[in-house]
Amino acid sequence: MWAYYRTHGRDLAWRRTRDPYRILVSEIMLQQTQVARVEGYYERFMKQFPNFASLARVSAADVLRAWQGLGYNRRALALRAAAKIVVEKYGGKLPRDREALESLPGVGPYTAGAVRVFAFGEPDVFVETNIRRVFIHFFFPRAKNVRDEKLLAYIRRPSGLSKNRKRLSETEAQRLRKWYYALMDYGAMLGVTEKENPNRRSAHYARQSKFSCSYRELRGKIVRLVLSAKKIPVEKVVSAIPEPKKRILAIVSGLEREGFLKKEKSYIKIS
Repeated sequence: MWAYYRTHGRDLAWRRTRDPYRILVSEIMLQQTQVARVEGYYERFMKQFPNFASLARVSAADVLRAWQGLGYNRRALALRAAAKIVVEKYGGKLPRDREALESLPGVGPYTAGAVRVFAFGEPDVFVETNIRRVFIHFFFPRAKNVRDEKLLAYIRRPSGLSKNRKRLSETEAQRLRKWYYALMDYGAMLGVTEKENPNRRSAHYARQSKFSCSYRELRGKIVRLVLSAKKIPVEKVVSAIPEPKKRILAIVSGLEREGFLKKEKSYIKIS
């Protein structure tokens, strides 16, 4: 791992900061999205919303406009909601406690662990897709339905972490960050070079559905149409997308229930 990282380690903007806000934004962006795609959005987003306060005070429409092209728009609204909580409840400072982090919208066990390690230098153990690929490849070469719980001991061991470790020195924390970077970069390489993706043998593997004409694609199209104006007639949205009216109206209703859209008579707008 170390030899590969020394030669092929990726120089990414979010790896050059310890700012909890910047690291949280990068981790939310990287959820189900490739690094190369995130690189094109991260710095622009940071310039537009440089801290929790700036993100918390803008409209949902502004955040969604900045997010367009990254996909999974609910992440943008979750990030904005998290920023509001951090400002209102924590005085604008992201908490380092795992339970507090996981209580924030859009933050699950992996994201909380990554933020704790990369921003705060906390001794935490977590699994993401590239890390999972590495440990299944080396330690479970023929096993199927491998659960993440089985990987944690292998991840913890070379990291030098014990279950009861409370604090790391700055040198140890930096080494732990780089160890996770090395795992992620090696795992990304395996994803390209291996004939069979080791993650297919994970119990947590789910094949991503086809995007073209999918529910996800249509949701994105509807959101983009609504963002193009302050409000837009529902019938205009229906006529602009070559899909059955019933399907479009069902998706609009779903977006309304989730808090993306607000309906006013025959018009819809970003809520």
